[in-house]
Amino acid sequence: MNSSARSGALGAFLKARRAELTPGAVGLPDTGNRRRVSGLRREEVAVLASISTDYYTRLEQGRIQASAPVLDTLARVLRLDDDQRAYLAEVAGRPTVRPAGRAAPKVQPRLRRLLDDLSTIPGIVLGRRMDILAWNPLAAALVTDFSKIPEKHRNYIRLVFTDPAMRNLYADWQNVAHTCVAQLRMEAARDPENARLASLVGELSVQDADFRRWWAAHHVAVRGMGTKVLRHPVVGELTLDWDTLASTTDSDQQLVVWSAEPHSPSHDALRILASWADASAAARSSVGGDTPPPG
Repeated sequence: MNSSARSGALGAFLKARRAELTPGAVGLPDTGNRRRVSGLRREEVAVLASISTDYYTRLEQGRIQASAPVLDTLARVLRLDDDQRAYLAEVAGRPTVRPAGRAAPKVQPRLRRLLDDLSTIPGIVLGRRMDILAWNPLAAALVTDFSKIPEKHRNYIRLVFTDPAMRNLYADWQNVAHTCVAQLRMEAARDPENARLASLVGELSVQDADFRRWWAAHHVAVRGMGTKVLRHPVVGELTLDWDTLASTTDSDQQLVVWSAEPHSPSHDALRILASWADASAAARSSVGGDTPPPG
């Protein structure tokens, strides 16, 4: 769709949506005067969206382009559902604007299947904001039992900064935490209007001075690959390489795996940890206390 066609489609869409609403439906007083148009007037939409009537008029006429925050506000004012929000973003030339209130993301089935087959390699699936969507038993044994963390708090960077065990796990915690902040800053650049991300940043900024300082520094990093040294309470020190595999069906989901050089002490330690995790799971199962499936 070219620019002219987009502008026409946007104007027609906005007119149609405001025509479906009454002043009473959006909390405006009904003056009782006979209305020349059905639905809301342009000036009423402008008042509700906290923008000028002239700005809204030019927007509806295709003479200006709306910013993402204005589109989000108009979607709220016009009571748009998720599909209508997606269409509004498309015709406004801003397809990255995401519908509000969508369901919590679920791990892609193929990533879940691959994760389940990794018996000697720890792996987790991260979503937007570094949310932990899924994990395999060895990842739980290596890092923490993610199933015991409430789903709304199941976020990797949150754990890095708020869980004392995570500070002890990473030999170079400061470098790991700083990298996590830089990766989250990149996420924020991709989705600057994300309310949950803003809430997470605000929460961690209040709780942790390091996070606050590093966030203000605006360092950025892409999640890719690297090496970490971990001090595990069961198998001791491990030097593990980590790699990120992106999902081609959902760019918001990435599989992060940890591995070790073959025949190295860390390689042997991972296998010992896998056996220990299997034995622990079997023991829990035998007494009827097995944890729910991961992810």
